[in-house]
Amino acid sequence: MKCRQIYEIADKIAPFALSEEYVSRLGYHDNSGIILDCGEEIGGVVFSLDLSKAAISAAKNAGANLIFTHHPAIWNGVMKLEEGGNAENILACIREKISVISAHLNLDAAPGGIDESLMKGLGGEKPSALYEELSGGAYGRVYTVEKCTLEEFVENAKKTFSTTRIVSYGNKKVRKVASFCGGGFEEKSLAFALEKGADTLVSSDGKHHLVQEAVEKGLNVVLLTHYASENYGFLRFAGRMKTELRGSVPVYSFTDARFI
Repeated sequence: MKCRQIYEIADKIAPFALSEEYVSRLGYHDNSGIILDCGEEIGGVVFSLDLSKAAISAAKNAGANLIFTHHPAIWNGVMKLEEGGNAENILACIREKISVISAHLNLDAAPGGIDESLMKGLGGEKPSALYEELSGGAYGRVYTVEKCTLEEFVENAKKTFSTTRIVSYGNKKVRKVASFCGGGFEEKSLAFALEKGADTLVSSDGKHHLVQEAVEKGLNVVLLTHYASENYGFLRFAGRMKTELRGSVPVYSFTDARFI
């Protein structure tokens, strides 16, 4: 099986056209798709949120020659490839003949994707409102959960997302949640959460002035690590890919404990 064939299987689960729509309609930047194709038959694929040195080592140890990431392995234009440069991990993959595919905004927004998985992991079932709607998916959701204290909500999140690194603010009971996977806590998403009557906002990478505004306007704020908020759904995507590949290619998942 070649790199392109694995890309096509992923495209059925999380269509890369969603990324293109995100960029064209909502003004975001992305670089999802085949980042590096070494042309080899794929002997194994490692699913890793990032193209890190540790992920490359995991691929080499497993005998895998494809790394499938969530965060784009190349984000902006690369002017040169050199040791210590901003694309040194791509250079390492070229040396090792390890191909790379990245699925970013398309996997965030796809049905059953990373943002929906965050909702499910937090105890939500069906959104009452969607933040950024696309023709075949969405990012950002508001939904109800079983009523609980903020402390109980945070403890459940720690268990579900396999992390101890959660920062929380507020003291209200949790019933209506707005969540945005990754770095989705911004002025517009905060306004959306308030407009839709959420009592709790869950995301990552929270800037202090936004946390302050949210708390002063009566919202609980729960901040997971960026990694934890997305790895939960990414591992589920890896499981779906494993099912679709039907044993034709060995599938491995790598979680970097430094960031979870």
